Amino acid sequence: MEAMQVDESARGQAEILQHLFAFVTTMALKCAIELRIADIIHSHGGSPITLSQIASGITASSPPNVSILERIMRLLVQKNIFAAHHPSDGGETLYGLTRSSKLILCDTKPSLAPFILMKCSPQILGGWFSLSKCVKDGELADGFPLYDLASANPEFSSIYNGLRGIGSLVDVGGGVGGILSEIVKSHPHIRGINFDLPNVVATAPINDGVTHIGGDMFEAVPSGDAIFIKSILHNWTDEHCIKILKNCRKAIPENTGKLIIVDAILQQENDYLFEEEKSVLDLVMMTFHFGKERTEAELKKLLMEGGFPRYKLIILPAVEWIIEAYPV
Repeated sequence: MEAMQVDESARGQAEILQHLFAFVTTMALKCAIELRIADIIHSHGGSPITLSQIASGITASSPPNVSILERIMRLLVQKNIFAAHHPSDGGETLYGLTRSSKLILCDTKPSLAPFILMKCSPQILGGWFSLSKCVKDGELADGFPLYDLASANPEFSSIYNGLRGIGSLVDVGGGVGGILSEIVKSHPHIRGINFDLPNVVATAPINDGVTHIGGDMFEAVPSGDAIFIKSILHNWTDEHCIKILKNCRKAIPENTGKLIIVDAILQQENDYLFEEEKSVLDLVMMTFHFGKERTEAELKKLLMEGGFPRYKLIILPAVEWIIEAYPV
């Protein structure tokens, strides 16, 4: 077959259509999680299985529509979320897990499934219809709950040894204490203090080694050997961040205290993984919070004004990196 010449206009149209229909992939991914397709494959020992085997594992009041399921799986295979194996003897196509689908297993940690389902909820998606309004009027999208990446719960503690020598750790804005509880399990010598709004900690479960304290981080922060603050600074303006940082500075010892920040750091070059995702996340914060993702230089300025003249950046293969900041 003679190769067809593709002009610039056609290429541009293809690129626009990719952006236009990107939401379809998102919804197909959401569908796969809701049907627990990755878990069904995983329940067979992780070995590739047929479409009929996947369908038989789906919990439904009536038999699933295999034809529709096949079309959804075709797209997810093209996006490398699942893998398709075509037997040489012409038998049924087998579907297996990829490095991506292993991260949407509902019953295995780390899992991005809860985070994806939250981000695909009508309440969250509806806010994006106000993006142009944010530009014209400077207003936040309506009805968006507080942004919380904790549901993704990345397991970075196994590769991070910065908690050695810390007797007490305060998680500022720690929600119901899920991440702090995991940290204390991995480092049982640490006494955890989960700090968030009173109405938030009132619903927190009882976890060994974790004490829940209600309060306002703009007023004061409980004292500890170190402060842990994850996915918080990007919610707020520079002025708010400086207030938070100053209160964190007051809560730790001057000579031995440490502030551990987990947040996305924007890079000018796209040499790192997840740079595009960080830019998307920056628009999320702009649209719903008046917050922003910051460059290292911008964060350094905040730290200086907040009482932390020295810091160390720990680069991880993740959207968020670790910043250790010190009072002296």
